[in-house]
Amino acid sequence: MTALLLKRIRHLATMDDERRELRDAWVLIKDRVIAAIGSGEPPAAAAERVIDLSNHVAMPGLVNTHHHMFQSLTRVLAQDNELFDWLGTLYPIWAGMRSRHLYAAARVAMAELLLSGCTTASDHHYIYPNDVKLEDEIRAAQELGLRFHAARGSMSLGESAGGLPPDDLVESEDGILRDTQRLIETWHDSARGSMLRIAVAPCSPFSVSVDLMRESAALARAYGLRLHTHLAENDKDVAYSLSVFGSRPGRYAEEVGWLGDDVWHAHCVKLDESEIDLFARTGTGVCHCPSSNMRLASGIAPIRLMLDRRVKVGLGVDGSASNDGGHLLNEARQALLLQRVGGDPAGLSAREALELATLGGAAVLGRDDIGSIAVGMAADIIAYRLDDVAMAGATHDPVAALVFCQPPRVDLSIINGEIVVEDGCLLCADLPLLLEEHNRLSAELIRGNT
Repeated sequence: MTALLLKRIRHLATMDDERRELRDAWVLIKDRVIAAIGSGEPPAAAAERVIDLSNHVAMPGLVNTHHHMFQSLTRVLAQDNELFDWLGTLYPIWAGMRSRHLYAAARVAMAELLLSGCTTASDHHYIYPNDVKLEDEIRAAQELGLRFHAARGSMSLGESAGGLPPDDLVESEDGILRDTQRLIETWHDSARGSMLRIAVAPCSPFSVSVDLMRESAALARAYGLRLHTHLAENDKDVAYSLSVFGSRPGRYAEEVGWLGDDVWHAHCVKLDESEIDLFARTGTGVCHCPSSNMRLASGIAPIRLMLDRRVKVGLGVDGSASNDGGHLLNEARQALLLQRVGGDPAGLSAREALELATLGGAAVLGRDDIGSIAVGMAADIIAYRLDDVAMAGATHDPVAALVFCQPPRVDLSIINGEIVVEDGCLLCADLPLLLEEHNRLSAELIRGNT
């Protein structure tokens, strides 16, 4: 498709520099980018297809900055554990994972994201037992049409060396660095509008060595790539950092070269004010995962303070086993509610929450070509129906309704100028067949019959 016109959009939230919201709007897409925007009658430009969105609210595609897609296979396990005990319960199950499991899990996780309105996602895959490889996820993203940032995670510090993961789930550091370099040279596309990028992403301070953190940072910067890891997720995480490194997580990150505008950290629930200021000064990004933080009793990340101090913040659904869902619009809602539960009814506004899910995520991933609807930006646009029961009584402010009301399924999703969801249905895959295969492999993995 070379030209597509979206017309009569009832309400368009552009997230552009002026944060314009247009009524009776139109958007013209040509050659995978946004060519023109306006209100009222669109120009008589030739378009292969015209879509009427007179009963929709439209906005830029949502950006998911942290996920563990393989975990969709093991939902609703370790229901009453905090992070470290939760991981200890699940590591032995994940050890049985094979390539076919990761590929199926990635397809289902991506389908779930797409149906929520997500158009760009980063996945932090850090476990490589048996024949598992990152290409299992890359293939799924290419088939489903998701704009994808594949973060090559790793674990090298097993229990016998003082780390958290079992020894049989860690890799050699030389092997990790070699495979990361191979993936970069094979798959990374730095071009504007890229559909696939690689990030360098050791799992966490409690699962890799100091040397691997430093060498990974050097490798990423040699290729101009971004760096990603978990940081300061809960009290045990902070206690480990103090005990092993003699410093708090933010200072440890500084010591190993993991601060800067090319770095983003997941969670950061337990950063103190001095660490938040350090992130702000260095341009370091944060991925906020509200549902996961609540599910694992990790705490409430100080997102309001981060935003006030000018820290870059995006949203993530986190692993589907520590959230048990992959609905990115729901994460925007949870982010709003979680910043208010402490007593401030204006702790985060609906539009701020949506900005975290769009522009915030784009900034965290280092992209200036997604996150807003403006001329020259990549054509990633989503639309939700306003005649859904969840929107009843809220159409006077449909943008806020997306966050305050029950999060709906996306009705239309366009990624890179291509329609991937239409009339609420995924066009790029047979969802019932995906689910049938996924559930079979999930049962196989959980039973240990792999």
